[in-house]
Amino acid sequence: MSTHLARLDALVAWYEGLAPESLARLPDFYAEDTFFKDPFHEFRSREKLHHVYAEMFRVLQSPRFAITSVLREGDQAFLVWDMSFAVRGRPMCIHGSTHLVFAADGRVVAHRDYWDAAAEVYEKLPVLGWLLRTIRKRVQTQ
Repeated sequence: MSTHLARLDALVAWYEGLAPESLARLPDFYAEDTFFKDPFHEFRSREKLHHVYAEMFRVLQSPRFAITSVLREGDQAFLVWDMSFAVRGRPMCIHGSTHLVFAADGRVVAHRDYWDAAAEVYEKLPVLGWLLRTIRKRVQTQ
């Protein structure tokens, strides 16, 4: 069990230091057929996960993860995080969490991110954001 905790600590450190050049270490932490799901993607492939992270660095300015809480139980972990970045120079932050499932070798076999794409991204866009905030306000007052 202490080996798995050490691997989880290494994984958290990797997330917090994630950079384009550190993507080469993805096989150290993720199994080849890892299942991944977030609000925009769903697949089973470490190669596709590499592409998602590479695309994040291509599209966003200075993306960084700060892990604020780590819970572990058996072969699973739950991370709470803040992802800060900029889009066209405008700073943004997404608050989310990740559920991880580990294989016997300590590598991730399932990674599911939970965050509200509407509140965290779409509502911050000029026209679409105004529309979504208006709809949310109307629903809340009913």
